[in-house]
Amino acid sequence: IRDWKTRLSYFLQNSSNSTKMKSKKAGKHRTYFRPSPEEARLWSEAFDELLANKYGLAAFRAFLKSEFCEENIEFWLACEDFKKTKSPQKLTSKAKKIYNDFIEKEAPKEINIDFQTKNMIAQNIQEATHTCFSAAQKRVYSLMENNSYPRFLESEFYQELCKKTPITRVAQGI
Repeated sequence: IRDWKTRLSYFLQNSSNSTKMKSKKAGKHRTYFRPSPEEARLWSEAFDELLANKYGLAAFRAFLKSEFCEENIEFWLACEDFKKTKSPQKLTSKAKKIYNDFIEKEAPKEINIDFQTKNMIAQNIQEATHTCFSAAQKRVYSLMENNSYPRFLESEFYQELCKKTPITRVAQGI
């Protein structure tokens, strides 16, 4: 559990530092807090609940990193960002970057998808559209939802987040 907490703390600190930089520019200040046990339990109701929560996403990402498969969530997040791209020039360059990072043979973060899907993507990125990674993203999402997510819910780290912490005098400010 200590290793989990260290990894998650490091990840959240780095995430919040980059968010603080962005939010200071916008005149806002965000802080990440450990979720309440009730909030953490909501993540077990649906995989989308987990992904929609910043702390939940960070915790799941740390879990995937501990299982040496963080490329799955990184690919899924890259696809989500890709689908929001408006500029056709940026769409093409982002498509090539995603392909080089996650799809091509021996890519640094190669995801586990079938040969036909890889070939289809290789053809589709020549004229990139918002849907050129849809099939691969669905496969990776399904893999995470059906394999990694249940293991995450059984992990010691997640179980610890769901436990109520006893209120101490220090926590009460006494």
